[in-house]
Parts: sequence; structure tokens; C-alpha cells
Amino acid sequence: MTDTMPIEDYLAQGGVLTSPANVPPRYRGELLRLMASFVDSELAGSAGFADTINDAPGIQERISAARIVLEKTDHAGQVLKVMESFGADGGRYAAHHPWAARLAREAEIGATRQGGDMRLSVFHYPLEGWVDAVVMNVLMGRAGTVQLKELSRVSYQPLAEVFRAILPRETRHAELGAAGLARIAADTEGRAKAKAAVAYWYPRVAESFGHSGSVRFTTLSRFGLRHTPNETLLAEWRAAVDAELSALDLN
Repeated sequence: MTDTMPIEDYLAQGGVLTSPANVPPRYRGELLRLMASFVDSELAGSAGFADTINDAPGIQERISAARIVLEKTDHAGQVLKVMESFGADGGRYAAHHPWAARLAREAEIGATRQGGDMRLSVFHYPLEGWVDAVVMNVLMGRAGTVQLKELSRVSYQPLAEVFRAILPRETRHAELGAAGLARIAADTEGRAKAKAAVAYWYPRVAESFGHSGSVRFTTLSRFGLRHTPNETLLAEWRAAVDAELSALDLN
């Protein structure tokens, strides 16, 4: 950044920041909000999925579920380290909220965040058994990869590097879920349960992309913290999961 170029212009033109020392206050606030949303969603997601490990029908499925729980928690820890450079207390963070807490299954909260943490709204809904957990993992896993591709371009370079390192593992989580869903959908009873779970989770995962025409997107894009509108990311997700579900007769 030059001494004469406003920081928003610098960031809008693809500039990056590399240290808390050169981050302006408004940018800092939005960056911390973005990181907290990711960390809280990973911790809440892993806590919810951990409860389903013993519902897995076989050893390989249990291994896959345990791996997902482990790596999501690790991903939260990697981003939390970046937050610590801004003064966050990483030592207390993991125990700061009841990550496994959920609302009633029939709750309708849209994209509104609940409680005292920053998890995406979808992580406030409870899982019900193995099939339900696999379907949610597939749908949210695909959403996560779409969103991480976007986050890998954030203008705060240390965070972008972390997101780029996380992306392949989160992609693998979605692939593990897809393999499990294919096995479930191979028989009539499993397919019927999976269709019911898709009907429940599909709109709730879609809400995680936020509102079309978001005012906050305009603010974030000026800071180089977002580049692609919510509706475009949602359309990309819909195209990917609709094709995947169609191939398994789960639309």
C-alpha cells in the first residue's frame, strides 16, 4: 500500500494485509467476525457430529466420522491461532460456549444466529441418527467447500493461507460423506430415510449462504474479505448437490 492510496482502494484492487499492526479498526472488526463464525461453526459442527460416531453401522464409518470430528476441531484451532494474534484468548475459547447445544428439531430460525456464539444457523439444529448425520454432512460439506474457496481469497494473507491449507481436508470430508450416502441410498429403506433427511436439511444448509443482495457483502467486498455474492455461491452449491442427489435418486 502506498502512502497516497486509501486502504479501501488498495484492498479493492487486490491488495493484502499481513499483520495486525497494519489493520484498520473497521477491517479488524469484520475480520474477527469472519474468523469467529468459522471457528464457532467448526466447533459446533464437530461437537454435534461426535455424538453420532456410535451410531455408525461399521468400523470404517466410525473411523471416517472420528476423522471428521478430529480435523474440524483442528481447523478451528488453526484459525483460532490467527485470532490469537489479534488478542483472542485461545486457551479459554474452546470451553467458552456449549458447542453441542441445539435447538428443537422443528425450530425455524432462518439464517439468524442464536445464543452467544457465531456459529452458522444450521449448526443449531440437532442430528437424528446416522442417516440424518450423513445427509447433513454431505450437504453442509459441499457448502463448506464452496464457502472455503471464497474465504481462501480473503485479503488478510495469514488467514487466506490457513483457509487454503484447510480446503483439501474439508473437501475430503464431503467425499467421505458422499461415499457413505451412496451406500445408504443403495437400498429402498435407506433411500427413503435419506430423502426425508434431504428434505429437512437442504433448506437449512441453503440458509447458511446468507441473504441475496446482502448489504454486509458490499462492506466486506470493499475490504477484500469477500469477492463473490451470496446468491452466486448458493447457485454453485445448488448445482453441485442437485446433481449429486439426482445420481442417487434423492432429489
